[in-house]
Amino acid sequence: MDPRVEGLTFLGEPVLAAEVTAGQRLYADNCASCHGANLEGQPDWRRRLDTGRMPAPPHDDTGHTWHHSDRMLFQITKGGVGAVVPGYESDMPAFGEDLTDAEIAAILVYIKSTWPERQREFQAEVSANDTGG
Repeated sequence: MDPRVEGLTFLGEPVLAAEVTAGQRLYADNCASCHGANLEGQPDWRRRLDTGRMPAPPHDDTGHTWHHSDRMLFQITKGGVGAVVPGYESDMPAFGEDLTDAEIAAILVYIKSTWPERQREFQAEVSANDTGG
């Protein structure tokens, strides 16, 4: 039996250790080239590029990923930033054509698994209060 990861959920459901492991591999293959092998993001991620777009932010506790609900993070990953902010131009592609919903969820649980307890608790509360509106 695959053990649950204590204190980690996704969309209110417990997370299994195998999901985190799969997510780490999928992150390395699909996300690390922009967001960094250690989730550190691109340099000067708060400053616009010459194109007017924003660099890839970090997904570690120094970024803002943990400020968003599971539902929003899933929507952004699956449909691109424009899925939650219509008209927003971003270099991040939508991964819905290339990754299954389970693979997207695994990537997100891997990212969440790296956060300190404070960020996990904050993000869990944001997710619990997200009514989908």
